[in-house]
Amino acid sequence: MSRVSRGPEPADTGGAAGGTGGGSDDAAFTALLEDSAEDLYESAPCGYLSTLMDGTIAKVNGTLLGWLGRERDEVVGRMRFTDLLTVGGRLYHETHFAPLLRMRGEVNGIALEVLAADGARMPVLATSVVKTGAGGEPLLIRTTLTDARDRRAYENELLRARRAAEEAQRQAEDDRARLQSALTVLQQSLLPDVLPEVPGLAAATHYRTASPERLGGDFYDLFPVGGDRWAFFLGDVSGKGPQAASLTSLARYTLRTAAPYAADPAAALAVLNTALTDRYTGGDPRYCTAVFGVLRPDGDGFDVRVASGGHPPAVVTRADGGAEFLDTPGGMLVGILPDAPFTGAHTRLGPGDSLLLYTDGLTEARVGADRDLFGEEALRAFAAEHADGGPDGLVTGLVRLIDGFGGGLTDDTALLCLGVPAAPEGDGT
Repeated sequence: MSRVSRGPEPADTGGAAGGTGGGSDDAAFTALLEDSAEDLYESAPCGYLSTLMDGTIAKVNGTLLGWLGRERDEVVGRMRFTDLLTVGGRLYHETHFAPLLRMRGEVNGIALEVLAADGARMPVLATSVVKTGAGGEPLLIRTTLTDARDRRAYENELLRARRAAEEAQRQAEDDRARLQSALTVLQQSLLPDVLPEVPGLAAATHYRTASPERLGGDFYDLFPVGGDRWAFFLGDVSGKGPQAASLTSLARYTLRTAAPYAADPAAALAVLNTALTDRYTGGDPRYCTAVFGVLRPDGDGFDVRVASGGHPPAVVTRADGGAEFLDTPGGMLVGILPDAPFTGAHTRLGPGDSLLLYTDGLTEARVGADRDLFGEEALRAFAAEHADGGPDGLVTGLVRLIDGFGGGLTDDTALLCLGVPAAPEGDGT
């Protein structure tokens, strides 16, 4: 906070020596204001810091330094805001906090954790505002951190059972095996046991968790929605563990409930977006990516309409061996904004064609000696090479590919492939 600037000292007008004229009183009052303003900033009940646009800390108050257990010269000009956060907080800052701040110019009440010099974690609610110059150019970011330890008390209670299970994993291999078995059962409960048989359509799925010790957040489904229509979806929720499982359950059942009534796929995603923004408010936002589609028989194939909310583009393989992306650019993450836009696309699957949906655990796997991302283009090329195998052949090939990733697979991966069986050779119909 800037100190109140002092005006020029009043001129001596010849008053009595040693008097207590107005000029002296004004100077004393101004000094008191300056001291009070600085004390209010330094000793406020919340943490204040100002950062440059690259995150470098330019100013910090005494309250926050006390929480961190650091000296001012350790922080100012030497650390960035993200250096004060836990690993999870840094990831959340990059994927959610910083993008929203750039888009809106401010974010309010976001739950983060700061890391003290001794390793202790402290939950806070962060509010940031971008200060701009006269021409509208961004100058710096002002951030207020509010102590949220009481708010997190109930969360610690909810997670106590999970922490106890993790501790048991460290204590004995038998306990670890029992926990993994329980997690597998719970994970399976979040996915359909089997997919229904759709006349004239072949379907194949695969789900791979990156770690058997944590619940994943990927989901998919295929189901009838009345008449001759069939709905399908695939998505990926934020986070891992019990909170991700809760969000997965909400997303699946919301989409299944909305599907028969939604006029188009984008409308179904809009219903899910409303459910997430209503359920997860304040400083604990939750979101997901998702693609939702509707199949309708069309002659010897299917008419396919899809909508995407921030999800990687589907891959369409053709009977002639080609493969292309079904692009849905611009679709917003589901649950981020109350009125998020969702992008639709349309295609037709004929005999020998397939539609592959996947989560980004596949394309973001690290491969090769240089640990490069596998990437969407490599996936498209792989799908083209396996196009003649239909959904079963393509998914089987992808499973073998994933097996070869080993430790390069760092996120859960879900696959849903739908296709029209190729016409028998010699069939001229």
